[in-house]
Amino acid sequence: MGRPTDTPDAGGESAYEGAGTVRSTVRAPEIAYHPARRSVVRRGPADPVKVLMHRHRELCERAVDPLEIAAGLEAHGLTDRTAARYRHRDVFSLAEELYARVPGAGGHAPRTPAPEHGSDKEAPAGWTLSALLPGAACLATAGVLRVTEGVLGGGARFAVTSAGALLVLLGLRLCLRGGPLRAPEAVGGVTLYVCWLLGYVVYGDDLLAQVISGGPDGHWTAVPAPLLGLVPALAPAAWCAHLFAVRARRRLAGSHGLSDFGAGVRPLLLGVLALFMCALTALLFLADLGHPEADGRLGGPAALGALLFLARLLAVHGFPEPAATGLAAACAVEVAAPFLVLAGRLPGLGLLARPVEAVVAAAGTGGVSVLACGAAAFGLLVHASVALTRASAHASA
Repeated sequence: MGRPTDTPDAGGESAYEGAGTVRSTVRAPEIAYHPARRSVVRRGPADPVKVLMHRHRELCERAVDPLEIAAGLEAHGLTDRTAARYRHRDVFSLAEELYARVPGAGGHAPRTPAPEHGSDKEAPAGWTLSALLPGAACLATAGVLRVTEGVLGGGARFAVTSAGALLVLLGLRLCLRGGPLRAPEAVGGVTLYVCWLLGYVVYGDDLLAQVISGGPDGHWTAVPAPLLGLVPALAPAAWCAHLFAVRARRRLAGSHGLSDFGAGVRPLLLGVLALFMCALTALLFLADLGHPEADGRLGGPAALGALLFLARLLAVHGFPEPAATGLAAACAVEVAAPFLVLAGRLPGLGLLARPVEAVVAAAGTGGVSVLACGAAAFGLLVHASVALTRASAHASA
């Protein structure tokens, strides 16, 4: 029997020759097999941010700053809680990483500012002047009519009124095409709603009074004082809208979460609305002093001013549909009031007129306008307190 001879092979094995030889394998320590050590199988993507980056690649590439990405993500339904799935504390932190990782993000030429946010890029003097033009035309027309009262005939006065109305409309168009009150898109019917609301605040009270008393009989008496307060209020409305956009943008830049941003913008919205209402009330009071026929009824015009301001603010920040709905609701109530009174004259339908009669008995004919515009304005305020506290509403402010 020969002596077993160790002959290491290529794999580090020792072969034992002869009868009953046993073949064994000796592993090096560095490649030793450990049964307890098993490979870890990862579930899901190894880099969830990369998946999100590809999903919103177009948004990230056209963004000019991380805040715009944060606003876009929030508009797609991402919240601070959702951001935790991507290993970030909030949407703003996630947006900063996306902005840094996407090739070409922010590298494009600056885009044309969005219409709703171009006010802070434009010269304030320009849009302030355009906001003052409608009020100046309205006051000038009223002054000419007051000075020439008893001098000009009916035809000449009508011509002056028509020319003044045309100048006011041109000024309104110029004001709403630029500056802080410029909206990105219009919803059909808004112009008609606004014209009806303005017409009702001038003629509606006398029309409703005649209908309730058994008419209408003859011409309706116009009360121009509300227009002399509402039209000049465009200037403070523009400045309040500008203030809201600028302050909201600054708060957005300094926020660390969507909830933090919303909590800061909500009191800002209420403060801007209060500031505008103070200016509007002062203008309505001054206009009322020169027209005794207005009888100090400021509730209806003030509610209408609040409704128009909130509707325009929503439209400016990308929510024209709710704005149009609020205006349409106010118009529907004002249209329904005289028709319900007329329908109540029919046999067996007297119940239809009782709600209108109750409102008129409690607050006068102006109570209908206060109820219609006030309720619509409150609804828009509730909606604005949610919609305008989103980052997507101020993405490019």
